[in-house]
Amino acid sequence: MTTDRSESGIPDTDAVRLVRGVVDAVETVIVGKRDVIELVLMAVLARGHVLVEDVPGLGKTVLSRAMARALGLKFARVQFTPDLLPQDLTGTLVFDQRSSDFTFRPGPVFTQFLLADEINRTPPKTQAALLEAMAEQQVTTDGESRALPDPFFVMATSNPIEYEGTYVLPEAQLDRFVARIRMGYLEPAQEASMLAERLSREVTERDLAAALEEGQLAKLCQLRSEVTVHPDLLDYIVAVVNATREHASVAVGASPRGGLAMGALAQAAALLDGRTYVIADDVKRVAVPALGHRLVIRPDLWATQITGDTVVEDVLSQVPTPRPEAEGVR
Repeated sequence: MTTDRSESGIPDTDAVRLVRGVVDAVETVIVGKRDVIELVLMAVLARGHVLVEDVPGLGKTVLSRAMARALGLKFARVQFTPDLLPQDLTGTLVFDQRSSDFTFRPGPVFTQFLLADEINRTPPKTQAALLEAMAEQQVTTDGESRALPDPFFVMATSNPIEYEGTYVLPEAQLDRFVARIRMGYLEPAQEASMLAERLSREVTERDLAAALEEGQLAKLCQLRSEVTVHPDLLDYIVAVVNATREHASVAVGASPRGGLAMGALAQAAALLDGRTYVIADDVKRVAVPALGHRLVIRPDLWATQITGDTVVEDVLSQVPTPRPEAEGVR
């Protein structure tokens, strides 16, 4: 696969085929949620982490396993519980009787695709260990830093309806997720179709074959970074981020990292759509997943229906959209 661009503004056709092939593969297992699958893949291409927040039974765990298989990445799952210790995640030193010395035994975080299941059920000390892994792609144990595999991607799940025995994720950790995604229920017709298919023949994520070969994901990530973002669209992203900080309902607005997340996700959206340039619709498509979880709503509004997502939607309706001629290089 090359990364050459054609004069028509279409990226390498093999790249487009590969990214769409990943989505198609995962969609054979996760029915009716192509937009969610694409958002997770966008986060991977943006070299970021994803928080999937929704009620149980919607396929969050299956989605993570299917995505890891389709990408050809080594997968590990950690069930986060109140008694999970940092060393249970990162690994620890163990005494080797044969050598009469201590050796490091890696924990499950030493993988390429980590599912942090019910991340809000583990205490702050373990959260901090995961935060280092997400932010620095390394872990520190017994005073020594150890690099994690490359690529390293975290998909965390959270149940928003249960509060007993849970811990609120710190703002610093939320800010490390490039996107927060909600899967939502299927439409009745889609759910009926899914039931009919699954009851007649069982298709699981274990049946998936890798859609990418070794090294292809790194090339796709590089190609994503080469997608053109017009200066006017960069100004638009900054204007949206600034508007969240000035919104009347917000105590703390989006950080500069939020703007970086919007830009990288918009580049990935353009790549999935077969373009080498970002358009305003790409930015609008990723704005809520990229910014909603980064906003802190004023305490006196917690009992209302106002959320970070609704604030971002309000901001998008108010900030002027750039001119069409600013939508990339054709």
